[in-house]
Amino acid sequence: MHRQDANGLVTYRFEALAVENVVHAVFTRLGGVSRGSFATLNVGNGVGDDEAAVAENHARIYAHMDLAASWVASPHQVHGNRVAVVTARDAGRVIPGTDGLVTKALGLGLLLRFADCQPILLYDPTHHVLGLIHAGWRGVALGIARRAVEAMQETFNSRPEELMAGLGPAIGPCCYTVGQNVASAMGYALPNWSQVMTPQDEDQWRFDLPAANVQQLAAAGVRDIEQAHLCTACHSQEFFSHRADNGQTGRFAVMAYLRPRGTQPGTEGAQTPLEKDKPEGSADFVSLHPPGFPSFDELARGSR
Repeated sequence: MHRQDANGLVTYRFEALAVENVVHAVFTRLGGVSRGSFATLNVGNGVGDDEAAVAENHARIYAHMDLAASWVASPHQVHGNRVAVVTARDAGRVIPGTDGLVTKALGLGLLLRFADCQPILLYDPTHHVLGLIHAGWRGVALGIARRAVEAMQETFNSRPEELMAGLGPAIGPCCYTVGQNVASAMGYALPNWSQVMTPQDEDQWRFDLPAANVQQLAAAGVRDIEQAHLCTACHSQEFFSHRADNGQTGRFAVMAYLRPRGTQPGTEGAQTPLEKDKPEGSADFVSLHPPGFPSFDELARGSR
């Protein structure tokens, strides 16, 4: 990833996606006005931070992205696997109970929030389609990366082998130990769970979350995958980390939107989304369990 310090904000960009018609930024925790445990660029609304500070932090991010709040769609994230197809009609909305957004609307900003879970940016250069996903261990257990690929495939005729994927900063195996319930879930969710789970003792495992997401994307047919290789817990001076900060922390933002084909970086301007209606065949991907795949509750009960 490419690190940039501009407008008082420190951001990262995926190298492969920086040359495409995708405006995107992985924001750090630096450059905002929040204080204490939420210092400084916290965009989490429900973590205990001052609401005015959170609003100012959002305003700085929107200005950096050359967007207005009314042109941004953002989900209320629940560590699930619901992927919503959004259009211009969703601009300015918070999409309830959702951890992934997919769009073809030009200029429609997608914003998600993170503090150890992994951001996944998906781009279809053939059909000019964008996806942004929040994938923690629960998302992996419920197959959200695969579901996002399926959403793009079923709604926009995207071909998985043509997709470009960027996996952003997330907690790494160096800092992430989990219990038997997570290990059990990975046994169902991954083609080769043993490659991402290392036993520590009788009840604890070391979990490689980025490798798990790579497995699911590869199993879905995605070949072009760029990884950040940045552990949020190891780099808690730059990223909010739920583990490193003992649960008292903020959320960093990841934003992306599509610019019209043929425009140059810096010339996209503050444009309104162009699409007015959902494409034919679009849907919200709510019931996302692959055939024969048990629910998370069933997995957790079976591991007790």
